[in-house]
Amino acid sequence: MRFRIVWRLPALVFLCLGLAPVATALGAAAELGVRHRIDVMVSAEPDAPIFSRLKGAKGELSFTVRLSANSKESKFFGMLRPSFPDIVVPDGPGKLLVQQTKLWEEDVCHQRRGLPKVTVTQLGGHFGEGEGRVEISAINRHIGVLVPPDELTPGIKLDQGSDSFGLFYAFRAQTRNSRLNVDLKIYSIDCFL
Repeated sequence: MRFRIVWRLPALVFLCLGLAPVATALGAAAELGVRHRIDVMVSAEPDAPIFSRLKGAKGELSFTVRLSANSKESKFFGMLRPSFPDIVVPDGPGKLLVQQTKLWEEDVCHQRRGLPKVTVTQLGGHFGEGEGRVEISAINRHIGVLVPPDELTPGIKLDQGSDSFGLFYAFRAQTRNSRLNVDLKIYSIDCFL
């Protein structure tokens, strides 16, 4: 009886060792990765100057976004420069100047390594025509340079949420004088490596 148990033990060890690489290969093949998508929206605060003088006026906005999204499988660093030429100032606060729009999306699935680093560095544009025209030129503060007249404050963290695209993390850049908000939503989309 003892002989049978001792004989089966080495066979069981060899069986387990033989299955270990198979289990590792199956686990690696089904490893869950991620890719990111960034959407943008632009809104105005209720006390924004464009609401007091320019309801219904047409305008345009453009801004610069610095993006760093690096992983072993995918590397991206650069400046994105979206522009929105046909904006109409809404009748009142609560409505968006620029509807949610895809700004950037990764094509490659990669290992989880945190969120991309994204910063709005400047915002420019105008609303209205003639003497009533309002120019917008906002940049963020730099060490050793005077504070800009319309300072852009990037990196204001908003509450995370979810919508039809999935779970997102949101960040806001806000201008001090023109009272505009550029909201960035970062989506983490699950995928298989």
